[in-house]
Amino acid sequence: MNMYKKTLLLFITCFLVFTKAHAATVDTVLTHSAAMHKDIKAVVIKPADYSQAKKFPVLYLLHGFSGNYSDWILKVPSITKLADQYQVIIVCADGNFAGWYYDSPFNKESQYETYVGAELVNYIDKHYATIADRSGRAITGLSMGGHGAMFIAFKHQDIFGAVGSMSGVVDIRPFSDSFGIEKVLGKYSEHPEIWEKNSVINMIYLLKPNSLAITFDCGYDDFLYKVNTAFHDELLMRKIPHDFTIRPGAHTWEYWGNSITFQMVFFSHYFSKVNKV
Repeated sequence: MNMYKKTLLLFITCFLVFTKAHAATVDTVLTHSAAMHKDIKAVVIKPADYSQAKKFPVLYLLHGFSGNYSDWILKVPSITKLADQYQVIIVCADGNFAGWYYDSPFNKESQYETYVGAELVNYIDKHYATIADRSGRAITGLSMGGHGAMFIAFKHQDIFGAVGSMSGVVDIRPFSDSFGIEKVLGKYSEHPEIWEKNSVINMIYLLKPNSLAITFDCGYDDFLYKVNTAFHDELLMRKIPHDFTIRPGAHTWEYWGNSITFQMVFFSHYFSKVNKV
């Protein structure tokens, strides 16, 4: 082998070693839900220079209807680069394929508000070097997960300081016979008060100005465009500061893969501001 080839091989080897050593770590962990008496998987993405000597903020990332904890890392693997770039731990939670991130009053095996909002947070804080305070926690998600993020953050402002939604179902009432919601909340015709109480657009009364850092977006061609603009209008009427973005796009992974990059900028700014990083 001539000197040129040896040098090139050495360079490639060093590059691959450097890349591997400076890449985010993706763990699949097994957490436990005491509320549901079962173990539940989650994906945890640690930035490349993660160590116990430093405390990191955490972004909880929720999947949509019919998905699971692995959706984000499989369909948008570039989120590992976001963990590196913004020095944040990303936790991809499981909300069951149609759990809707509620504590179901009818199904004891579907208590995903408690799981994501308390049990998973406690697990992550116990096993990782986190900023174990609302100032170091944000939550967002797509579609059903966008609803879940807003729902959980609105109800648990002591746990989360920032919240987002991508193409979120911020009003569940137009979908009373769709997406398995009635299996969690009961039929709308029989339990309208439960649906009204648990629809995010009706929960804005829980907020005070700046009690949460809020960002959400929706594609113009998304079937959820109207409920998101209505949510935006309601927040404006109640004088709740927030960021709302409309972009070209529909209810697709291409849209969400783009959206998360913008939301990460928002969350990074929040973490830097409140923690004076």
